[in-house]
Amino acid sequence: MALKLILMRHAKSDWGTPGQDDFDRPLNGRGRNSANAMAGWLLENGHVPDTVLVSGAKRTVETWDRMSRIMAGLTLMESVPALYLSAAETILNVIRTRSAGALLVICHNPGISEFARRIVTTPPDDDRFQSYPTAATTVIEFDADRWDQVTWASGNVLQFAVPRDLLDQTPG
Repeated sequence: MALKLILMRHAKSDWGTPGQDDFDRPLNGRGRNSANAMAGWLLENGHVPDTVLVSGAKRTVETWDRMSRIMAGLTLMESVPALYLSAAETILNVIRTRSAGALLVICHNPGISEFARRIVTTPPDDDRFQSYPTAATTVIEFDADRWDQVTWASGNVLQFAVPRDLLDQTPG
C-alpha cells in the first residue's frame, strides 16, 4: 500500500490589526482565492485526503474551510497545535502517529519548506519548491504501509503546484 501526503502551506494571510496575535490572522482576498484554486486542482487530479491536519491558527483553519466547500466536505479537519510554527522534525513526528492512507497537512513556513525539502527523494523541477510560497502544495507518495515507517528522503513527488499558476489559467 502506498501512502499519500498532501503538504500545503496555508494560503496568503492578512497582516491583521496592530496588536493582533499572529495565531489569529485571517486569510486575505488573494488567500481565499488561492485556497479555492488549490482545492479545485486537488480534486481534478484525484488527490482527496482522508484526514486533514491543521495547526489551529486561523489562517490554516480558514484555508481548509474554503477548500472543504469545494471538496464537498469529503474530509474532516483535525487541529494539531504542535503544527503551529513547527520545525520539520515535529511535522514528521505528527504524521508518524496517523493511520489514514492520505493525509493533507496545512501549516507554516519555515518548517513546512524544510520538511518538504527533507522528506522527498528528488525535489520537483521548480525553484519555488525551495521557498514554498503561500498555498504551495506538494503531493508526495511513500512506498510504505504505515506512517511510522516514513523517513527523511523517502517520498516521491507526484505533483507540485502554486496557486499563481492555477489562477493565471482561469479565463478572465
